[in-house]
Order: sequence, then C-alpha cells, then structure tokens
Amino acid sequence: MNEYPAPPRRYRQASVAGRWFGIASWQLTLGLALLALGFLVAAQLQSETPRTSYTSQERQPLVTTALGLQAQQEQLKGRILDLRAQIQALEGRSQGSQAVVQQLNGQLQAARIAGGLTGLRGTGLVVMLADSTNAIPAGANDSDYRVSAADIRTVVQELWLAGAEAVAVNGERMIGSTAILDIGGTVLVNSAYLAPPYQVSAIGPPDLYTELSVAPEFTAFVQARAQAFGIGISFAQPAEVSVPAFAGSLNLRYARPEVPGPSSAP
Repeated sequence: MNEYPAPPRRYRQASVAGRWFGIASWQLTLGLALLALGFLVAAQLQSETPRTSYTSQERQPLVTTALGLQAQQEQLKGRILDLRAQIQALEGRSQGSQAVVQQLNGQLQAARIAGGLTGLRGTGLVVMLADSTNAIPAGANDSDYRVSAADIRTVVQELWLAGAEAVAVNGERMIGSTAILDIGGTVLVNSAYLAPPYQVSAIGPPDLYTELSVAPEFTAFVQARAQAFGIGISFAQPAEVSVPAFAGSLNLRYARPEVPGPSSAP
C-alpha cells in the first residue's frame, strides 16, 4: 500500500502547534500591557496621596501666620490712630503756645520801641541848629553865638510837647536816661561828642511843624536865640524821617524791676 497520507497528519499537527503558539503570544502581550497599565495607575495614586497630605500640612502654618500678621496690622492701625490723636492734641497746645508767644513778642516789641531800642521811620520834622555867623561884638560872650546844650534840650522838649514819638540828635536816639551836656566847644549826647550843626530829627504827626511853630515856648526860644544872636534855626519836612535805635549802654547800677505784689515799704 501507498504510505503518502502520513505527511498530511504531521502537517496538521504542526499547524495546530503554530496556532497555539500564536494565540499564547498575543495573550501574553495583552497581559503585559494591562499589567504595566496597572502599575502606572498604582504609581500615580501613590504619588498624589502624599502630595495632597503635604499641601494640607503646609497650609495651616501659612494661615496661622497670615492671621498673626493681620492681628499685628490691626494693632498698628490702632497705634496710628492714637498717635494721630496725640499729634492733634499737641498741635492744639502748640497753637495756644504760639498765641502766647506772639503776645509776648508783641509786648517785647512795644517795650523796645518805647525804650528807643528799635529804629523807626515815618512822617515828621527835621530842625537844624547852627552856630551864628554874626560878628561877635567886643566884650560880648562868644558862647552866646554858639549852639549850646540848653538850646538842643529846648528844641527836643518842644518837639515832645508838639507830639513827637521819637527824637534823635545827629543820630543819637533820645531815651529816658539821655543827657545833653556842654563839654568844651562840643555837646555830649548820651556818650557821644557831637559837633555843630546839630540835626534834630523827630517822627510825629503830619502837623508836627504847625504845632511846634505856634508853641509859645518855642516862639520865645526863636526870638531869644535866632533874632538876638543869629543862631541858625531851619526846618525841613521830608517825605519820611528816619530815627535810629539807641546804641548806648543800658546798664543800671541801682534800679531794679519792680516785682508785683504787696509792698513792704511804708
């Protein structure tokens, strides 16, 4: 008999075995893919769980710190309001103090003006006294033909009476302690030696010259000195008269300020 049919059976066996091996490889690949996917999912879950826990753990200290800073800010706001209130109170006191200081400064300035310690300017009159240019007769007293301290004192006094508020002689301010004295051929005013002509500057009302010219004592002085001996007496009314401040010494040896209160003197 012919034995050719045997090879086909072996062929079938080989085909079955190849198909089995093909199915097993595909399943193995799928299984490995699923297994790898599972590992990836598990790893992702494991990595997210600690991150969430870490974020929650870190947030609490930040919240606490923020609350603390907010509390400090509220305290600082309160402190700022308190300081503003204190500043306003101090400014109120300062305004009161400034008013007192201004009042004291005003009183001091008035005292300085009254004491002749401040230079002044204003309307007024200038009286010029000059020695006589007349020939002195034989046997006459030549001092009668020169301007004397008495002449200057008379003019200054009449200016005060006519309404003058400040007077100076050749730049020497007249104050309460001013002395006008004859010293040789010159005149001593305050502590300055003055030489003729003598310029008596006075600040006063616009009608100062009118008041002075009609004063009986001044009229008699002009007649006695100008008409009799030729003493030069002239007047000027500039737009503004300047009187300097007193520049002498104010040291008092015996006088002292009076203290208000009951006096023990009889």
